[in-house]
Amino acid sequence: METEARKLLEAVRNGGLSVDDALMKLKTEPFEDIGYAKVDTHRKLRTGAAEVIYGAGKTPEQIAGIIAKMRDCGQERILVTRLSEQAYEAVSETAAMSYDKTAKIGIVGSMPAPDGIGKVVVATGGTSDIPVAEEAALTAEFLGSEVVRLYDVGVAGLHRLLAHKEEIMSATVIIAIAGMEGALASVIGGLADCPVIAVPTSVGYGAAFGGLSALLSMLNSCASGVSVVNIDNGFGAGYLANMINHTGGHR
Repeated sequence: METEARKLLEAVRNGGLSVDDALMKLKTEPFEDIGYAKVDTHRKLRTGAAEVIYGAGKTPEQIAGIIAKMRDCGQERILVTRLSEQAYEAVSETAAMSYDKTAKIGIVGSMPAPDGIGKVVVATGGTSDIPVAEEAALTAEFLGSEVVRLYDVGVAGLHRLLAHKEEIMSATVIIAIAGMEGALASVIGGLADCPVIAVPTSVGYGAAFGGLSALLSMLNSCASGVSVVNIDNGFGAGYLANMINHTGGHR
């Protein structure tokens, strides 16, 4: 992924930015302390992706304040995850924002054109897994990846997944999202020649233990190339998938 640091150095090399101006950008405080939060203004410079706001547990006023500080520091596009509809309605009074109630994601600014090396496939075992899947898909799209959605293709009807072999075989990375016994990740891992990111969800009856059963199944997958993120962590899966989809894309 082409990081902000690389862009800064290339701008100096090409004469588009003076050494003094570049030095000033690097000298700028690495975070802004607003009392209840320390906004990481250097994260994009370090990692290639700016800080994301985790909305759960924050008041609308805190979210709005963090957004305002990010924008003051030049961040034009902001992702807010786990944002309740009530919090969105309050925050949107002070900050223009689009909202996806399925994923519980708010977005300030526009979505970028995809610039990854390929496609991210997001597959779910069932319809009940879609909220986590949409969090993953929108995160990857926000960061610059093209996403293909394959929903309700679980192992209870394997023919539904096999009908999408072309999408599976042509993916750069696949996010496999499932609750209950979490078998989807192993099945996809045995078909695909790309990395598979498994996301266990809290979907399932009592013995699913809120996603623990799926988590353990995915951790014990016999399919090579399967990695696992935390229960219901669509954001983490989408972020990692985007990183994989940009590896080697910009040098």
